[in-house]
Amino acid sequence: DTGQTIISGMGELHLDILVDRLKREFKVECNVGQPQVSYKEAITGTAQHREVYKKQTGGRGKFADIQFELGPAEGTELGLEFVDEVKGGNIPREFIPSVKKGFELAMQNGVLAGYSLERMRVRLFDGSYHPVDSDQLSFEMAAKLGFKHAAQKAKSVLLEPIMKLEVVTPDDYLGDVTGDLTRRRAILKDITAKVGFQVVKAEVPLSEMFGYVTSLRTLTSGRATSTMEFHKYEEAPAFVSEEVVKKVKGIVS
Repeated sequence: DTGQTIISGMGELHLDILVDRLKREFKVECNVGQPQVSYKEAITGTAQHREVYKKQTGGRGKFADIQFELGPAEGTELGLEFVDEVKGGNIPREFIPSVKKGFELAMQNGVLAGYSLERMRVRLFDGSYHPVDSDQLSFEMAAKLGFKHAAQKAKSVLLEPIMKLEVVTPDDYLGDVTGDLTRRRAILKDITAKVGFQVVKAEVPLSEMFGYVTSLRTLTSGRATSTMEFHKYEEAPAFVSEEVVKKVKGIVS
């Protein structure tokens, strides 16, 4: 999702060797860094907006007028939930798909930090057109611009990926492991005792988990193991959201 090429390995030393081989054997210089987190955006409030797209360039102009309500999707399906409530032919039928297409394209770049939206609801209820200047592209552009303005009025939030984590650790290190997880904003879900070991289950933001395997080995003298898988997207806390937006916009704090 972030456009990075990802090299996977068994540990940091393994990755260092792979990067060194790329350089020595294949003459490929790599700009190596941490993987980036694939954030998403979501709209939590509703806003009504009227967007008039108008351009006159000497010859035939461009004109589209749409009135719509933007808000969070009511269903659980991904993508755009588009409701057409235009009456009396105020917007001709052939232009409605262009409006929908414009909103679908606009969802790829949210207004908060440019991350995509997974789902959204648009209720198109009115508008107008010009018999000569209106065309499909005009209505598509009106939808794109309308989304930018309306999404600023509806409350946009940043969503971060939350991972399911399971750690198997010897009894002696349980306190250190859970303390470290708490510092990483983890929510502990379950701790189960087995003979000589404890199984810790938690939900933790992906952004806090880079380098975790190495930290876990250090904490437990290499005796604990962990597995992690994607669980869900959840609204990021305000301080995380502010930091991500600043980074994307190049604001140095």
